[in-house]
Amino acid sequence: MPDYIAFLRAINLGATRKFPKADIAAATEAAGGRDVETYINTGNVRLTTSLRSPARVRDALEQAYLADRGFEVPTLVFTPREVRELTERGLELRDGSGPGARHYVTLFHAPPDPAAIANLLAIDVEGERVVVEGRAAYTLIDGDIHTSRLLAAKEYAALGEGTARTITVLRTITEKWC
Repeated sequence: MPDYIAFLRAINLGATRKFPKADIAAATEAAGGRDVETYINTGNVRLTTSLRSPARVRDALEQAYLADRGFEVPTLVFTPREVRELTERGLELRDGSGPGARHYVTLFHAPPDPAAIANLLAIDVEGERVVVEGRAAYTLIDGDIHTSRLLAAKEYAALGEGTARTITVLRTITEKWC
């Protein structure tokens, strides 16, 4: 049976949308997941399932999470190979940036529209850079994520629904599960 890695979006933020790791694991098992593992409270899940495509895994997980929580939990599903490849690319980009740069990787369900990518790349923000490849946008910021003009831009939002992780989290997930 194939392994998958799921990244849950917009959970454990503030007083609402709580989804503890133990509950995530139980709901993942209810969706047919086996050998379920979680990593930190941002919604990183490894599972084995008889389902044969990331899209089918996503549908099963989102239905199970909705049934468990009572709210939608957008879920992005990748194979371990895909996570390893996007992490390796992210580390390459990080190594080419200045010391102290923060590096975030936004993961998407599908590759963003080329026109949306072009509009985003047309923005020039000092100390901020983005590279969009496949289902990932690699954003390197000299400052803080909360004050990033690039991440707050409507052109970034136009890439589509995604969830962000630091390159450090992705590296750890790759070491543990890939």
